[in-house]
Amino acid sequence: MKKIVEHTLSPEIAYEPEALRQYLQKQYIQQNATWEFQILKRSIDARHNPIKVNLQIEISQNEPLTPLYIAQNNYTNVSQKPQAIIVGAGPAGLFAALRLIELGIKPIVLERGKDVRSRRRDLAAINKAQIVNPHSNYCFGEGGAGTYSDGKLYTRSKKRGDIRRILEILVRHGAQEEILIEAHPHIGTNKLPKIVENLRQSIIDAGGEVHFDTQVIDLIIDKAQIKGVITQNQDTLKGIGVILATGHSARDIFQLLAHKKIHIEAKPFALGVRVEHNQMLINEIQYKKEAANPYLPAAAYSWVEQVDHNQQQKGVFSFCMCPGGFIVPSATAMGEVVVNGMSPSRRNSKFANSGIVVSVEWADLKPYWQYEALAALHFQQEVEQKACHIAGGTQKAPAQRLEDFVNKKVSDSLLITSYQPGLVSVDMDSVLPAWIANSLRKGFKAIGKKMKGYLSNEAQIVGVESRTSSPVKIPRDKDTWQHPQIKGLFPCGEGAGYAGGIMSAAIDGEKCAEKLQEWANG
Repeated sequence: MKKIVEHTLSPEIAYEPEALRQYLQKQYIQQNATWEFQILKRSIDARHNPIKVNLQIEISQNEPLTPLYIAQNNYTNVSQKPQAIIVGAGPAGLFAALRLIELGIKPIVLERGKDVRSRRRDLAAINKAQIVNPHSNYCFGEGGAGTYSDGKLYTRSKKRGDIRRILEILVRHGAQEEILIEAHPHIGTNKLPKIVENLRQSIIDAGGEVHFDTQVIDLIIDKAQIKGVITQNQDTLKGIGVILATGHSARDIFQLLAHKKIHIEAKPFALGVRVEHNQMLINEIQYKKEAANPYLPAAAYSWVEQVDHNQQQKGVFSFCMCPGGFIVPSATAMGEVVVNGMSPSRRNSKFANSGIVVSVEWADLKPYWQYEALAALHFQQEVEQKACHIAGGTQKAPAQRLEDFVNKKVSDSLLITSYQPGLVSVDMDSVLPAWIANSLRKGFKAIGKKMKGYLSNEAQIVGVESRTSSPVKIPRDKDTWQHPQIKGLFPCGEGAGYAGGIMSAAIDGEKCAEKLQEWANG
């Protein structure tokens, strides 16, 4: 006999297996009965005091529990099948490749950066020697920008596709089963590299190919149909279609498309700073009296405010909040400073950080309209270069204590930071466009009234958070998902403007693979 029950319990019971077992036994199980249970869903409800945890649980007596997922991979060999080209080995590209294999097409994955292990040396060079390899960094390389990030596995849009399917594929490739039950699952930057390696191995074992240090520099187009690509070594690779999954920082690809008169569009994105607090302070704000409860995970937060800008409303919001995490340098070229956040799986750093950004619309870009579809890209790049110049020309980042920034006061000193290259105290108004800085001030003031203790000089802002999403959109037909001008070209994932994180990018990659197969089969 099996049954599914729901309970709202204290963290001490919900996160302690033996305590939960004893609780369930008292509620449901007759003495000496043989039984077992498993958690199906788990979420924290911090809206009330004391904090509770919502659980959905399956209880089974005298029969096995329902498997949480199917353990085996079912990838048939496609080494002799027609091949398709995938540009980029981020989540969109990797999941597109696996889906093509399921559909009987051989994927050829081309990644400009290095494999996930080799990337580590280049990340160390950024942090310690402040040297940026333009092809291997926190944005470029196997697994994409998500590999060395927090590894968040949720998406606000539940209509994108089969979220559960993506999670199960990750579990089959080494992720812990907990991601199947948590309301806001994450893997962690220390766990993701091995999972990415396993995804690659599945592609290779099934007859697909994955090539590193392979930058696409041109597209082969004949009679408005893409036939293949040309790499930096002048190698020509052809296929029945091309999935373009290059990520939000592949500026050379955007410039290539513009040069070849392939239609692209400037896309709204967001730009601002990353704010860093002590994690215990965030725990106190979110958990209140239970801030030190060892059963509760490091507290996260999210917020959005609408502020006045030129008699119009402008969105200021948190982005990619990383509890128990670190701020990392995410530039893709020397001469620019970009910051992002990441967390290990245990989220046990003493720091909490989050991007706090302002929406950037076409009307805000008037000084850059001369660049047409690349207007937002040029705006983004200019701010990043200014941040680098003002902070001294290295990977040290400009920073200011939070309350000082709001009060327009240059900080006499800065706090200890998780950002390894180091910080330089500057007036952030000299880095940020005035309308961005003023919007941030209004947002911080508003949230400071709601989250007591958030707005103080025990926090600091670090600049610039500018790679929130792609500044360019590569259009595609709503039915075929091909570029309107170029048959067989499938813009995909975050870089093309159709995703915003690991999950949504993976789902988009799978759908592009399906659309490519539909088109190839006529």
